[in-house]
Amino acid sequence: MFRYIERIAVVSSGAESISTSNREVIEWMQKIQDWDPKFFTLTHIPEKCRVYVSKFIRQVVIARMSESPELAGDYHRKLREAYETEEKLKETDVLRRSKEHLVRLLDEVERQLCETPFLAGQDFTMADVMLIPVLARIKLLDLENEYITGRPNIVEYWLLVQQRPSYKRVIGKYFNGWRKHKTLLKTWFLVRIRSLLKRY
Repeated sequence: MFRYIERIAVVSSGAESISTSNREVIEWMQKIQDWDPKFFTLTHIPEKCRVYVSKFIRQVVIARMSESPELAGDYHRKLREAYETEEKLKETDVLRRSKEHLVRLLDEVERQLCETPFLAGQDFTMADVMLIPVLARIKLLDLENEYITGRPNIVEYWLLVQQRPSYKRVIGKYFNGWRKHKTLLKTWFLVRIRSLLKRY
């Protein structure tokens, strides 16, 4: 993916090779993508809710498999991934490694934001586009005090990017204030209804 983005940057700039600023953007994008948020998120969801949703997802996959037998191999892979995820969540080191990776990433972001207003320099870039969902996930899990508040440069940056019209349209309208609870309740209600009606 990053080679593709790098190539687009080179072609669009008309240069023979990628610029230093574009290279920094790609390096930050790679660092952010290296952190897998799945286990971090799942371990911060109440177990009862997590198990219920996991079971629902498996039932959806099985229903889709029966509807499209020609895709059975792909659906079997999805099922295997779901079971493997449940097993990994039982390992005590999984959350520790995920948290440590996130802390290292945020510490590096904090140091960078001490020097520049955005992640890869003076301008908002794709690196920032990739970082915002990480911060939004932390906020959604009510972990701002643990991961954001103690990092003043990230606090300032986070306040700044939340004012962007794109953030307000894509994330803010779902996860700011009471809307977060509305979104979560709506999702939970739909899962419950579909489960009761066995509409997978």
